[in-house]
Amino acid sequence: MKHFYLFFIFIISITVNGQTVCDDANYYLVSAYSHVKSSYDANNISHLKYYANRSVESLKLSKKPLTGCGCETALEFTDKAIILLAKVEDAKTYEDGRFFVKQGRDISKESVIAIEKCTAGTSTSSTANNQMLNDLEKEQLKLKQQQETLKLKEAEIKGKLAEQKEQEILLKKEQLILNYKTLIASNIKSYNETLKSCDCNHKTITNTDNLEDTSNKSIEDLKQYYVNNLKSLASNYLSELNSCN
Repeated sequence: MKHFYLFFIFIISITVNGQTVCDDANYYLVSAYSHVKSSYDANNISHLKYYANRSVESLKLSKKPLTGCGCETALEFTDKAIILLAKVEDAKTYEDGRFFVKQGRDISKESVIAIEKCTAGTSTSSTANNQMLNDLEKEQLKLKQQQETLKLKEAEIKGKLAEQKEQEILLKKEQLILNYKTLIASNIKSYNETLKSCDCNHKTITNTDNLEDTSNKSIEDLKQYYVNNLKSLASNYLSELNSCN
């Protein structure tokens, strides 16, 4: 009778320990699947590689409990996923990395399904696994929505910055034009007063500025235009001044 009880306790111990090991394997596999999904949803190569590496770490941690659990199918899928996701680190482009991540994600999901089948006899484990997957889907959806919101805010900020920069350039143009027009008006006044004091029959120096649309001209273009304008006025002035002799 004593031997029977010892054998019974031994069987219970093996069953409980086996379930605990399978639960540990299940935890790591679901965690790996979560990370690889985050990697697939990443919008840049840095985040894609970061989450792919996290997934590899979780997959490697699952191998020991998977062996103890005796779930060979899940172990095979785990090895395949590790091989694929390990290639992401050396990927040169986002597209190349995402190619391996997609395959790793699909196989990682198969490992989760496989461990669920291995623990199908334990309703609690199966229910918990389904709940974890449901929670994972909700978190992924929430993350995707947050990323979309961030993208919209980023685009809005870029638009405002571009508008602000455009406004600053417009103000600089207006100030530049005002300064040159003031200088030209001052020069014309000085030229005409000088010619008048010479008491010769001279033509009045007038402004030749006919610039209307400045929207398509850069600040450098405007500077060059008004410098040429000043040169032309100075040339006309000297011509009139020389005619007095």
